[in-house]
Amino acid sequence: MGLNQEVWRKDVVGNLFPDNSFASQSEDDSEYVSNKTVHIPNAGTPPNVVKNRPFKQGGADVTTRTDNDLEYSIDEYTCDPVHVSNIEKTELTYSKRNSVMAGAKGKLNDTVYESLPFNWVPATPFKRATSGSAVAAHIPDATGNRKAFTVADVKAIQQIFNGQDIPQDGRNILLDSEMYGQLYDSMNDAQKASMQQTFDAKTGNIGTFLGFTFWMRSRVLKTDAAGAKKEWSAANVATDCAAGIAWHRGSVSRALGLVKFFDNVDDPTYYGDVISFLVRAGGSPRRYDKKGVVLIHQAPSE
Repeated sequence: MGLNQEVWRKDVVGNLFPDNSFASQSEDDSEYVSNKTVHIPNAGTPPNVVKNRPFKQGGADVTTRTDNDLEYSIDEYTCDPVHVSNIEKTELTYSKRNSVMAGAKGKLNDTVYESLPFNWVPATPFKRATSGSAVAAHIPDATGNRKAFTVADVKAIQQIFNGQDIPQDGRNILLDSEMYGQLYDSMNDAQKASMQQTFDAKTGNIGTFLGFTFWMRSRVLKTDAAGAKKEWSAANVATDCAAGIAWHRGSVSRALGLVKFFDNVDDPTYYGDVISFLVRAGGSPRRYDKKGVVLIHQAPSE
């Protein structure tokens, strides 16, 4: 019986990671990433204004302004060390070392950028519960139905921002692919055409609608049934809900450091190389009054 020849390509199919272009729509505090805590001073209440102020002996009452200090911590993210044995470096037709490095850096960046929307949402945020028809829950281990995200919800968020006097320029919404699909399905033909025409592959935004620039990731946020945000690392339960975020560029911060590479070449204990990465990063809402950020909670549906 003849032997079958095996052919291995000299490259390896890598992991895929989501687009993180949305992060550019925030104030950049990266120059402070080497510090433990970043402080953002917030101006207090402005003075009262009186029309046709009446004369008062001794002059008008003098007031003071109490400013607020908003602060956030810088986190340190590290990937598990990975061993690449000498035999793998010698015998494989592709560079496993380079593949491991690319995969580790990609996963590290994905984790950092996934944390940004969570950090941008205040502990007690302004919220908009979705209001559309029933759709199946789509995040891990969630069961039952949720209300779809629709054009009506975008209009409601627009009114929240208008009522907060948030500038028209710099408004954004980040959704996962399922919630974006729900929004798209709720649009009429003219609205769909408008979104498609404003798609910009160079910047990563997927279109503009009602004054918002839209961005998309495979997953964004999750909440409990009441709409309280949960870390993705928290245990999944059946009542978990998908969530998105609406924000103004000037209402949130990012602080991203350079990725530090650790490399122990020809380690005598592991008979090969040991590789790992580290990066410091953080993010936060910038306003003490919490304006300019809305958590979009996909509400349970009966």
